[in-house]
Amino acid sequence: MRSSGGRLLKDCRKSLSGTPNIDRLAREGAKLTQHLAASPLCTPSRAAFMTGRYPIRSGMASYSRIGVFLFSACSGGLPSTEITFAKLLKKQGYSTALIGKWHLGMNCNNKSDFCHHPLSHGFDYFYGIPVTNLRDCKPGEGSVFILGCRLLVFIPLQIIGVALLTLEMCNCLRLFRVPHWVFFCLLFLAAIILVLLAVFHHYMRPLNCFLMRNHEITQQPMSYDNLTQRLTHEAIQFIQRSAEMPFLLVLSYLHVHTALFSSKDFAGKSQHGAYGDSTEEMDWSIGQVLNALDEMRLANKTLIYFSSDQGAHVEEVTSKGEMHGGSNGIYKGGKANNWEGGIRVPGILRWPGMIQAGQEIDEPTSNMDLFPTVAKLAGSPLPEDRIIDGRDLMPLLQGTSQRSDHEFLFHYCNSYLNAVRWHPQNGTSIWKAFFFTPKFNPEGSNGCFATHVCFCHGHYITHHHPPLLFDISKDPSEKNPLTLETEPRFHEVQQVLQEAVDRHKRTLAVVPNQLSLGNVLWKPWLQLCCPTSGLSCHCDTESQDPGVNR
Repeated sequence: MRSSGGRLLKDCRKSLSGTPNIDRLAREGAKLTQHLAASPLCTPSRAAFMTGRYPIRSGMASYSRIGVFLFSACSGGLPSTEITFAKLLKKQGYSTALIGKWHLGMNCNNKSDFCHHPLSHGFDYFYGIPVTNLRDCKPGEGSVFILGCRLLVFIPLQIIGVALLTLEMCNCLRLFRVPHWVFFCLLFLAAIILVLLAVFHHYMRPLNCFLMRNHEITQQPMSYDNLTQRLTHEAIQFIQRSAEMPFLLVLSYLHVHTALFSSKDFAGKSQHGAYGDSTEEMDWSIGQVLNALDEMRLANKTLIYFSSDQGAHVEEVTSKGEMHGGSNGIYKGGKANNWEGGIRVPGILRWPGMIQAGQEIDEPTSNMDLFPTVAKLAGSPLPEDRIIDGRDLMPLLQGTSQRSDHEFLFHYCNSYLNAVRWHPQNGTSIWKAFFFTPKFNPEGSNGCFATHVCFCHGHYITHHHPPLLFDISKDPSEKNPLTLETEPRFHEVQQVLQEAVDRHKRTLAVVPNQLSLGNVLWKPWLQLCCPTSGLSCHCDTESQDPGVNR
């Protein structure tokens, strides 16, 4: 089970009183208190989770400001050469399904090749959304394209307006005569920009926010009415169909990514506003799945993993001051940066009889670790033709090992190596060195509020020579960078970290970048649309009957 977007349980030692089912998972399983996302953004984090590899290895890391897929009709996506854990388990006879958010691409060359689709990556069944839950998908919730509109629409319109006024003043003052066709061309250009803006806002929702079942669109644009109930219903139906055989279910919730939503049974019921409503609805869904496993006597045969793509999106604050992106507690930063707040995520694993209940494991682990863990449990050998960066979690979970197999972990901000972490095998320290950090704005804040997310290069970052060094075991909030005066081993630690980075870089190969500008832009020939809707791209074959049994 994976949540989308903001964090739900930032510190797994703490629980939310409105989440009894997540609390139950934590109580009956093991809590990884230093569980780390391989990227602080959804698309690359999901690629790492699915493949057990740093996103840079598969080309799922951007060199530009756009670090995720924003359009359903783009040509980038998880390459077909990548091996997901779903592919491995399917070869071992598992029934496989992905329900919810995908966000790893759709098509390559035409709108029916489905080269990046979940069914092309080892899943037998898919029900959900191909991209992500955007503010643009929910009327009245604003847009994630405000900055882009400002650059591509409002600034050009302002320039055109200034040009028109200047030319008219020149005419009035008889400095020189401006032909009428010049005014006409400028006005025509402004009209085209406004028309394109109107068309974009009109079609953005249906073209990018739709539900699919396998390769068919079932609802375009998607409705949020009982959406979590429908996803839950699909998940339980899949479990029931697969009860007599081994199965893999990736239930990837749209909660708690903005735009926040919840059904009438949960809206306004929590003590923590819209974010709390969404969280409690997701918790209800988890409870329904747990109940289904209990009823079918599958609980003791099922490994459950609960986590999130990345940390809370701290810049998601409404005009009323409501935090729609969640909270990272004591941890600095958030989504889109590699401070602990951006990459430290929930990590709960439950398997009654196989994993001791009530454990807290304080060793560094990664969401990439699920790949080798489930592969070994399913009896599948790991691919030998590529580097797998994840490590089997079962020795830690079952107590046969007290140390994480990750001596070093590398933290990328898109394609740029941002930081490196070192947990010496013979020590308790966890060293973390930053080669650059984002410039928070306003200065002194805990995020990049002017740009809504932090960026990874150019004037948006500060480079550090020598790298900014912390001991996370003593300073998890990353408040006090170490110096030679405060840490006698400063140079020694820096040298070890640099040598680890050099070794890591030698393992990287040049691969096509799936998040290049050409791959993330909207391509009309790749656009999926309801087959009977014409140009309107509107249809609804969904049944919204599933209700809530609280």
